[in-house]
Amino acid sequence: MKIFAHISWFFTTVIIFIAIALSIILFPILPRPYPRKISNWFIRYTTFFSTTIKGEEDTNTQMFLINHQSDIDINVLETSTTKDLAWVAKKALFDVPFFGLAMSLPEDIEVERESKTSLVKLLRAVKDRIDKKRTIAMFPEGTRTKNGRILPFKSGAKFIADKYRLKVQPIVLVNTLSCYDIKRFHYSPTNVTVVFMESFIADNNNPNWLKDLRVKMQKVYDDELAINNNNR
Repeated sequence: MKIFAHISWFFTTVIIFIAIALSIILFPILPRPYPRKISNWFIRYTTFFSTTIKGEEDTNTQMFLINHQSDIDINVLETSTTKDLAWVAKKALFDVPFFGLAMSLPEDIEVERESKTSLVKLLRAVKDRIDKKRTIAMFPEGTRTKNGRILPFKSGAKFIADKYRLKVQPIVLVNTLSCYDIKRFHYSPTNVTVVFMESFIADNNNPNWLKDLRVKMQKVYDDELAINNNNR
């Protein structure tokens, strides 16, 4: 089984690189968000994982906050919504050849966490994307978790949401790490659960809303994981 999972991981990784190249080719040809949507559906159809959607997407959402476990998280969300997403990611990713181009072409948003100048640019970029009717997508943990425990959220998500009083919708992804794990060279076309939680308007009068949200998202994750385990 491990050998099959390794072979599947290699195949899936090749597919992902092909899809990234496809999106780069399509960007001068098709309007956004079609190049990214097409490339992500290409990944999904050729790697055979499935999703179960729970809850309802708020069509007026301006920001998605998502827990982060796997490199396939972006693909899962892109194929679970028709929204034109603007992903916020660390600047180092934009500097990676090929991959960085696939992020800069759709005008994703780069951020340097320790730079005050970068925060000003971040706010301007967010305002620009919101004005263009795009939805900001962030992993508030800032990195992938390895054990199912949602990591403490970085303050950037609250800073942005509070500044513009954004309508925020949390999303909990379950089983993406079991599906694609780059560290273990593992891929298994499992079913991924996508939970759209209730949306809300960011309240800068509540200094703890982001910390409280992490607790709520962890409970949703734990409950869904228990359901999945019980059904096995």
